[in-house]
Amino acid sequence: MLKAELLTKMLPYPEKEDRKIWIYLPERSQDEKLPVIYMTDGQNLFDDDATPYGSWGVIDAVENERANGLGSAVIVGVDNGNVYRDSELTPNKIGTVLLREQFNDIFKPEGEIFDDFLINTVKPYVEKNFPVLTGKGSASVCGSSSGGLQAFFTGMEHLLMFSCIGALSPAFLIYSKEDWTAYLEPKIKGDMPYLYIYTGADDLLEKMICNGVEMLSPLLDTLGYPYDKKCEVIMLENKHNETAWREIFPDFLRTALSQMKEN
Repeated sequence: MLKAELLTKMLPYPEKEDRKIWIYLPERSQDEKLPVIYMTDGQNLFDDDATPYGSWGVIDAVENERANGLGSAVIVGVDNGNVYRDSELTPNKIGTVLLREQFNDIFKPEGEIFDDFLINTVKPYVEKNFPVLTGKGSASVCGSSSGGLQAFFTGMEHLLMFSCIGALSPAFLIYSKEDWTAYLEPKIKGDMPYLYIYTGADDLLEKMICNGVEMLSPLLDTLGYPYDKKCEVIMLENKHNETAWREIFPDFLRTALSQMKEN
């Protein structure tokens, strides 16, 4: 068996300095290839000292699933751009961004650039250099807050690439229902990825997030998103922080592993 490894690599990010990505390779046999989950906010996934609330504990979650015989996956985390994070993880094409007063003075929606980086730089690099399976049935995308919005956007933009989307505490509320309808209606057709939506509701921001989820989830149903390809998890006692996402991530991971096995 090959030992587990956590590696990092700097890759060229469009119009900005090179960006660090993290690659966690679980213990595996010599010739084994694994599915892969691409995640936003890489610096918060593995390092317990990265935030006041610790990390997502991704390594523990992956190893627990492997030990329990439920499968395993390579985890690829893309660092956020710090002060540019909200800009990088907010798409422009969905519609007019509401609540702009919540963002900093340099905010400029450019989620399409992050999407291009993930799809055309990170994903090809990972598939070329690491033991990962390729194809829609072998990849998922996940993030939280603005990262949850961006993961949802990337999944919708590349329906043939991902079998599961993890939208955790997603910032759906920053677009109107009308803009969401116009964006999603032409996309919801054929074989859709499994959509895992989570929200808490125990602080002001997470309550706002929850309201956004309660707006978008029924809209997806109305637009015909397959009922068996979507789940919604609401934990009213959870706040908007890494502690909550660390708690929910193992459940998303099990869901993603199941979907990547089926596809």
